[in-house]
Amino acid sequence: MPEGTKVVSAVSYGVSAWTKTGRISVILKDGTRKRYFAKYATRKGAQPLVEGEYHSGAAIDALVSGLVPKPTGWGMFKAGVSEIHFYLGDFIDLDLATAPEPTQFTSLIAELHQKGASPNGMFGFPVATVCGIMERTVEWETSWAKSFANQLKDVIKYDNETNGNWPEYDAACEQLLEVVIPRLLGVLQSEGRSITPTLIHGDLWEQNVGIDMETGDIILFDPGSVYAHNEMEFGTWRCSWAFHFNAPIYQRLYQRHIEPSEPAEEWDDRNRLYSLHPYLNDSAGHPGSVSRQTAYNDMLYLCEKYGPLDSLEKYDPEKDVMVTKAYVAHPTSQL
Repeated sequence: MPEGTKVVSAVSYGVSAWTKTGRISVILKDGTRKRYFAKYATRKGAQPLVEGEYHSGAAIDALVSGLVPKPTGWGMFKAGVSEIHFYLGDFIDLDLATAPEPTQFTSLIAELHQKGASPNGMFGFPVATVCGIMERTVEWETSWAKSFANQLKDVIKYDNETNGNWPEYDAACEQLLEVVIPRLLGVLQSEGRSITPTLIHGDLWEQNVGIDMETGDIILFDPGSVYAHNEMEFGTWRCSWAFHFNAPIYQRLYQRHIEPSEPAEEWDDRNRLYSLHPYLNDSAGHPGSVSRQTAYNDMLYLCEKYGPLDSLEKYDPEKDVMVTKAYVAHPTSQL
């Protein structure tokens, strides 16, 4: 906080699955009253969680001012023998129940993607970021297929650490990484095609989007960004916990600004592939989650289409949430 700031109050505020969050009310040196949002993390990945959110928010704010709460800083302090990492940013009173108006919302996301070209033309990010509490591999790559494969390997590893090895699943993961991803994503950068690495929010689901209660503006928060293929942003909109963004109107309106990459006819398969990252991230964070089985079934679908292997099990449409329209509430609670 600025020098000379006087803290008036600090209270617990909000809901988070992985951190403690609060609101700090202060009086600045010039007498101005201000409120900050604070996030405290002690678990695995605490530093990349807060450092990554700060740099992600700063990058987004620099491109589309006001789209995220303005970040203030991050750091670490000790409480006894514990190291507590913290993030600090502007506090905004948000309505999290109302769906964002589709035209305005998709226009803002498209603006972020259109303005957010990677500074070095590569896929990655300058510092480690997280999705949930799971750290991403964000080292710079020229190949999007390799960059995404690195990120998927992360969550496969985290999922196996949480839920244990599953031979059939492991075989599908191997086929996906070695055959399906090089084919499905490699084609985006072959035969004269190209894609531009662009800044994405990185965890754009309904509970990370709110409406400013004072201005009515749409606000995104809790980013874990990476310079990626813009379509990766929408993997979570396919997931079983989506309850606004799975409505076709959001994707259709976004695509009026940015059309699907070529081959356009493979957009839905890429979307299925991108949904594996949030599904396995969820499974890694919540032992026994049905997300693992859902992701496995989606892997089988993609393997059958882009890398058939007789030894793999068969895709089951009755376990496909895009067929069944099953909804599974995402577990989020205050620590």
